[in-house]
Order: sequence, then structure tokens, then C-alpha cells
Amino acid sequence: MVRTGWICACEDKLDIANTTAQRSTGTPSASGGGFASTDFQTFLRMLTTQLQNQDPLNPMESSEFAVQLATFSGVEQQMRTNQLLEGLASGPGLGGVSGFSNWLGKEVAVTSPAVYDGAPLTLLPPELAEADRAVLIVRDSGGDIVAREDFPMDGGAVSWAGSLSGEAPLPPGRYSFSVQTYSGTTPLTTESVPAYQRVEEIRADTNGAIQLILRGGAQFSADQVVAMREPG
Repeated sequence: MVRTGWICACEDKLDIANTTAQRSTGTPSASGGGFASTDFQTFLRMLTTQLQNQDPLNPMESSEFAVQLATFSGVEQQMRTNQLLEGLASGPGLGGVSGFSNWLGKEVAVTSPAVYDGAPLTLLPPELAEADRAVLIVRDSGGDIVAREDFPMDGGAVSWAGSLSGEAPLPPGRYSFSVQTYSGTTPLTTESVPAYQRVEEIRADTNGAIQLILRGGAQFSADQVVAMREPG
């Protein structure tokens, strides 16, 4: 018996079925194209060697030869197909975006500037357990403080429509929010406050990271979302 590579000669027979099956479950090549090219050349060399060493009085029949070629071709094609499917599943592009398609039209809370167009924005409060007073700080698109108001201490979501009190509301624009907490007159913490905004579009960047385009055009990574809800 002569055994060469993963083509086995048993007397005058050429059998690659078992070994190709083993090859398909082994360690995959880093490149589908390189794998196919390299192993096809190996196959041809092994086949040539086997034909040169077969019994001339009982050569391999042409039908057996065709079966061996078809078996090799089928296994190679299946392995390349699997590699392509794995790449689509794990890589960036439409496969990743489609997983977030149900986010479209939803409202997500992100710690970022929010577009105020006259419709109330819902703000999520920070932890207030150790504080006895909290102040909402509002900044405009330039980062300047444009309002300071007492923030409710009940721990629930807060509706902001240019102001909390309804007096002298700010005009439409892009605003960011933070809450400064106090114990008596002693400042404790200052934390950014997430605001709910509607998801208008979903994209994948060149690295495959999912980006959300929110109402007003702001763009944020999906991993910045801290809460989600149906629009209300």
C-alpha cells in the first residue's frame, strides 16, 4: 500500500472520499482562494503519482477517475461556500445592519446633545439616592450654560419642553443636559442626562460598528444606548 498526502492507493484503487471528509473538518485555511489553489495542485500531483504507480494490467477505470474528481470538486466548493457564509455572518455590512432593523422608528436614550423642536424631550434622571437637591443644567450647541433649574427628586423620567417649569422656555435647538446633585449646600456629583430620541436610520461603519442616525441628524454608536422605548 502506498499512502501519499491525503490520497490513498489501495492496490489499484484511488480513494479520496474518506480523506477529503477528514480534510473538510480539519483546521480551515486562512484564505479560501489560497486553500483551493494549493490543494488542487496537491491533488493533481498525488493523482499523477498514483497513476504512474498503478498496475498497468489493471488500470483505474475512467468512471472511477471521474468520481474522484467530482468528489474533490464538491468538497472544495462546499468548504469555500461555508467560508463565504461565515464571513457574511461575522463581518460588517447588511448582515449586521439587519440585526438592528427593529430599532427603526423606536426612541433610544443616549447621553448626547438632543434636538428640541418644540415637542417635549424625555430625560432619564441619574442616581439621586444620597442627594437632597438636584439641579438640571442645560447647555446649547456651543457648550454654554443657558439654563439652570431645580430637578425633581422622585427618580422618574422628566419631560422637558424648553424648561421644566414652563416659564421662559428655550427656543428650538440642540441641547445637552446634566444634573448636579447636592447634600445641603455641598455639591455631590454632576452627571450627564440621557434624552430619548427617535432612530431615523441605521448604518454600519467601515469597521462594522453599528451607527444610529437620530432625529435631527445626530449620529451615535449603538453601544451608547442606555434605554429604548416605543414612540409615545
